[in-house]
Amino acid sequence: MFRQDAGAPPSSIPSSSSSSCPYPVPREEKWRTMSRYNVYSLLDWVYGGVDPRFEGNGGPECAAFLAPRQRLSESAVVVLLSVLEIALALRKIGRSKELQVTGKDWSRSRGGGGGGDSLGKNLLLVSLCMTFGVEVGFKFATKTVIYLLNPCHVVTMVQIFLLACPPCKASMVIFRLQVHMLNGALLALMFPILNTRLLPFEKEIYYIQHVMLYLVPVYLLRKGGAYKPEPLGDMWWALLATGILFLYHFIFLQGLGMVTEVNLNSMLCPAVSDPFYGPWYRVWATAHQTLLTLVHGKALTFLCQNAGPACRALLDAARLRSKKMD
Repeated sequence: MFRQDAGAPPSSIPSSSSSSCPYPVPREEKWRTMSRYNVYSLLDWVYGGVDPRFEGNGGPECAAFLAPRQRLSESAVVVLLSVLEIALALRKIGRSKELQVTGKDWSRSRGGGGGGDSLGKNLLLVSLCMTFGVEVGFKFATKTVIYLLNPCHVVTMVQIFLLACPPCKASMVIFRLQVHMLNGALLALMFPILNTRLLPFEKEIYYIQHVMLYLVPVYLLRKGGAYKPEPLGDMWWALLATGILFLYHFIFLQGLGMVTEVNLNSMLCPAVSDPFYGPWYRVWATAHQTLLTLVHGKALTFLCQNAGPACRALLDAARLRSKKMD
């Protein structure tokens, strides 16, 4: 595996300036030696700090947690279902009149999300960039840059794009998708994995980042305009997000994890906090994450759309009651 190569010390790589070599080293061999050293150094930065002694972190035992036949059969079934979900969702969304009407209305009015950036949006962008910048610094300091490919970090980068990009049809599509990709943030807050976060303030950044994953869509939902969600009864955007997430996990994360023996988002072996720990943990995860993805984004949208009127109604009721008591 690449894990042994990534950890190879520089001393194990032949040096072209060694005094024991009586003949000059050819330029091509010197170039190959330097290139090999650069690759080893890069791989060491990417995942050289992933310690397999931490349970659920990775390593040969984690990669062998599932039998090859079971891993292959699970992956084939999930990938096939994900492709079908994506194809069906794209077909339905493409025929949706709501998307066409919303795009035309927004282009005409440029309301809500249009115009100049507000102070709140800029402050949120700066806060999210600083938080994510500190997290990236931690990953470089611990030589675990590969963990930036986990879905929560990817969604963070998507949200930075949404806050920085002027409102357009593409941002509306990306916004609707990422609303249904926040189930990972909920699980990270409910079942935090902190046994590998040993640096000062590393655990605090973990919680701050995952809380901010909710602040951005809530703010953009309240802002409206290009960030208008689909109707609550429209489940095709949630189905599309579900298919994309499972393809990302079972093809990209699992493939990269098997090569590097790094347990990216628990695709090789279950996390230490997984309540369904066992050989069938991925089957359970596929079931409950499909349900959670379909419901979570709709629940968030519903709460954002009704929290304001509900709070105003409660305040009005409280004022009316205080007047009656007076």
